[in-house]
Amino acid sequence: MNRRARHDFAIGETFECGIMLAGGEVKSIRDGKVVLRDAYARVENGEVWLYAMHVTPYAFSRPDLDPDRRRKLLLHRKEIVDLTRATEQQGVALVPLRLYFKDRRVKVELGVGRGKKTYDKRQSLAERDAKREAERALKSARH
Repeated sequence: MNRRARHDFAIGETFECGIMLAGGEVKSIRDGKVVLRDAYARVENGEVWLYAMHVTPYAFSRPDLDPDRRRKLLLHRKEIVDLTRATEQQGVALVPLRLYFKDRRVKVELGVGRGKKTYDKRQSLAERDAKREAERALKSARH
């Protein structure tokens, strides 16, 4: 789960992607030894690549894999075209939001995000706090 993504970016459309991994990496991800914080994706030559996702090497696998290597994301051709169009705009980035298993396969939820300014971040924090206070008030009124 990339908690910073929704704080730093206003996420619009999301895509579910497959990812090409080595066997030991799947086991590390299953153990939760993955860091998505600084990861990002790019469209290059009609393919989508995920950069800077750190997967700690599995203790019982071959040690020659680079933990920060780029990994290919698997999408339909139409989705790749949509992502290409989206990233042509200024200030738009492809951000991995979370990594999860679906039918024994690792999936990446990729969001199209526009960077937030500092005042936008403060505003969303204030909105979240106000929502929490309202929920607390409703809960205490019920009891």
